Amino acid sequence: MSKDPLFRRRTLLALAAVAPAAAVACATVAPAATRSLAGTWMLVAADRRMPDGSVTRDYGGAPKGRLMIDEARRYAVQIFSAERPNFAAGDKAGGSDVEMRAAVMGSSTHFGSLAVDWAARTLRFAIEDSSFPNWRGQVQTRSFTLRDDVLSWEVPPRPDGAVPISIWRRLAT
Repeated sequence: MSKDPLFRRRTLLALAAVAPAAAVACATVAPAATRSLAGTWMLVAADRRMPDGSVTRDYGGAPKGRLMIDEARRYAVQIFSAERPNFAAGDKAGGSDVEMRAAVMGSSTHFGSLAVDWAARTLRFAIEDSSFPNWRGQVQTRSFTLRDDVLSWEVPPRPDGAVPISIWRRLAT
């Protein structure tokens, strides 16, 4: 730095004037730029909030599931009720009506691409395919929260007013 006191003073004043703006820019840009949902997530809970505010289990007491998101924001999600009965016939095609219903109602799977709006706290699932065929090609938006390595989202209300809630914990890599 120059030994000229006037130059030094002007430089320090200029830095002092720019520093707060630079700090704000770094604080607002850096966290958003480094946030990522990429990784493998384990299902912690698959619940539903009823219209009266009570919360019940949507996939039984011990649901199982994985959510995988890659760096290109492609995703695959699987949720299963642990209480699904095995098929007595030991053959998928030989399942009874009760076994088939339990298998379908006790699972939710889909895959596609995922967009994250950090400011609005929404996830946009562009569903390529799903175990529920009606979801093929749909785009679904869910509100979410992310605290440390716990991700949760709410699905829009069902016809009965229940709001499904999924809670995931990021697995260590």
